[in-house]
Amino acid sequence: QCLQEILIIASALSLQDPRDRPAERREAEDAEHQRFNDERSDFLSYLKMWTWFQDAVKHKKSNRLWANECREKFLSPLRLREWHELYQQLHAQVAEMGMRMNEQPASYEQIHKALLTGLLGNIGCKSVDREPYYLGAREIKFFIAPNSVLAKKGAKWVVAAELTETTKLYARCVARIEPEWLEEVGAHLIKRNYFDPH
Repeated sequence: QCLQEILIIASALSLQDPRDRPAERREAEDAEHQRFNDERSDFLSYLKMWTWFQDAVKHKKSNRLWANECREKFLSPLRLREWHELYQQLHAQVAEMGMRMNEQPASYEQIHKALLTGLLGNIGCKSVDREPYYLGAREIKFFIAPNSVLAKKGAKWVVAAELTETTKLYARCVARIEPEWLEEVGAHLIKRNYFDPH
């Protein structure tokens, strides 16, 4: 019940981020992009950006004015168009496969469970050590990227769209998840051991 939202997120993750991040105007850019942030999930920022984008296109007076408005909001008009085109292609493909779009907006849980099915290798649990790293699949240690909404707040369990190595291994596009969802989504990967019967 979240195909609409997942197509938007999947098409966004497949392309370069539509947000421009000029180093010399970092504070102005952060302030403009604040409107798209969700305190629990970077994935949901794509949905908010998509809603703004669709609304701006619907009410645009001209392409030039729309492009100027995008630049004022530190968004790339070209990347927004690419995102829209890829979404349309994915939408057409799933329609051909007989899949139907959800009519009701999906819940946080539905969206993130769907994302987990493809991102089980990018989960992490906050370490109990003083250093704020996450212990991930295959015993990797990673940190949340500084531009994530969860960079300061953190969460006990997270899922990331990608893990990128720079000075450290960073998780980018991160969301808070519940551990029960992992057991449900990854049931086919779980090995259970029973011992010490009494």
